[in-house]
Amino acid sequence: MTVLMCLPHPSPNPGTRAALRSDKVERGRAVQLAGEGAAWRLRHLQPRPRAPARPRSSLLPPPRRALACLLPAATVAGAMATCFWWRSCGALHVRLALHNCGLCRVAGSWAPGRAPLRTYVPGRGGLPTTLLRTNSFVGGRWIPAAAAFPVLDPASGAELGRVADCGAPEARAAVCAAYDAFCNWRGVSAKERSSLLRKWYDLMIQNKDDLAKIITAESGKPLKEAQGEILYSALFLEWFSEEARRIYGDIISTPAKEKRALVLKQPLGVAAVITPWNFPSAMITRKVGAALAAGCTVVVKPAEDTPFSALALAEILLRHAANSVKRVSMELGGHAPFIVFDSANVDQAVAGAMASKFRNSGQTCVCSNRFLVQKGIHDSFVKKFSEAIKTDLHVGNGFEERTTQGPLINEKAVQKVEKHVSDALSKGATVVTGGKRHQLGKNFFEPTLLSNVTQDMLCSHEETFGPLAPVIKFNSEEEAVAIANATDVGLAGYFYSQDPAQIWRVAEQLEVGMVGVNEGLISSVECPFGGVKQSGLGREGSKYGIDEYLELKYVCFGGL
Repeated sequence: MTVLMCLPHPSPNPGTRAALRSDKVERGRAVQLAGEGAAWRLRHLQPRPRAPARPRSSLLPPPRRALACLLPAATVAGAMATCFWWRSCGALHVRLALHNCGLCRVAGSWAPGRAPLRTYVPGRGGLPTTLLRTNSFVGGRWIPAAAAFPVLDPASGAELGRVADCGAPEARAAVCAAYDAFCNWRGVSAKERSSLLRKWYDLMIQNKDDLAKIITAESGKPLKEAQGEILYSALFLEWFSEEARRIYGDIISTPAKEKRALVLKQPLGVAAVITPWNFPSAMITRKVGAALAAGCTVVVKPAEDTPFSALALAEILLRHAANSVKRVSMELGGHAPFIVFDSANVDQAVAGAMASKFRNSGQTCVCSNRFLVQKGIHDSFVKKFSEAIKTDLHVGNGFEERTTQGPLINEKAVQKVEKHVSDALSKGATVVTGGKRHQLGKNFFEPTLLSNVTQDMLCSHEETFGPLAPVIKFNSEEEAVAIANATDVGLAGYFYSQDPAQIWRVAEQLEVGMVGVNEGLISSVECPFGGVKQSGLGREGSKYGIDEYLELKYVCFGGL
């Protein structure tokens, strides 16, 4: 199930109109994405029936509006990607920005036109119907599909609405529209791109409460966390609105007096973005903001569990705005270690552990997954950590004021936590607190702390992605670093120490892309987000995030 977003939408030129209105779709391989452990293939495209003609003036809105092209259903069967082949769209430069979210492959069909909003079951917070959209957003228009899939409230299981279930034809139309838009958007001045992103930021802030309610309704995240995510999301747009005007090239001195060497930075083309459900707003703005600032256009495929948040972002912008190897940037999750040395301040470490582990009920890619605690303070840390879990965490519906721990995204996620707990207990681990499903419903799980955990347990070498904190006792610094690095992923890592020399040693030795030293929350729009090993390629956010959407061009200027 997929959603696609095209930013900005194309101007109404004949090529675009032909792509959007043609009654025949050329057979051929539309998209083929392949990567280690996963593959994405779109089915061979089939001819479709002629759609009812629409007046030419209503096909597309005016040019130079940075709008979205969203397809709310997926023809995707994996999460990694390397190659696109769009035979009917010409030579496209496509950058892929991917997350390790679960994706389903469902075929659909496309028909043009505006469709009315479907009805919704209101959430407990009263969802904003003006922002709830169910159709794909392609070429500046809301496009329905022949089929639809349900979006469920993970807290109650109630259906929030049904979203257009799209397939290969929708994907092709979206990328063609994005490519046509790119031909104009790449020529828009940096100042204009900056102004547009700033406007989008302002609109998110104006609609922050409504956008947060949508996140809570479809992901189960506590409302306060959802409100924090909206602010975090908007800040990426603000940041990249400023970075858009700071894309500088270089002039390099050469040995020859009659030559000058120039390095230009140019937008690479259409960016294909796949985002996960756990941060349905922030994972879009962090990528799309950088792409638009660089002069690229974007096609977005959000997670099928949380499409409404993505569609709402397209809606607020709609109201006010306007054969080759493909570059790949992937943020593919991690298995973050959280190390507490004997030299640490235990109270500070417990506070950091609470913030790092139980945000979004443990469903973030930078959540701590393994707690390595040195033997000298092990018992004290476990006792205080357990007390904090029992005192500070409250399981409930995300719309309830007291709630800090909402439901997991679906029952499959709960089953994985159960599997990890069961496996650990069968191999000698001990439940300190929690350990089972919560009485509130099938998608709720108790915040759980395990002790006597060993490295042969599933929770020690698999990312749980839930409210489970397994504690492993270690003896020496060298042992802790070895355990922490004994994995094929390396996104984030955390450790607590008051020893300056130890801090420098461990920070340099941890094989991760981001390190929190005496700090459990490390994400910031100003700082580069990304990992090493199998945790992905490239960086997002910061001044480095915009480089993923730029090509370097060397120009040798002779005869001077």
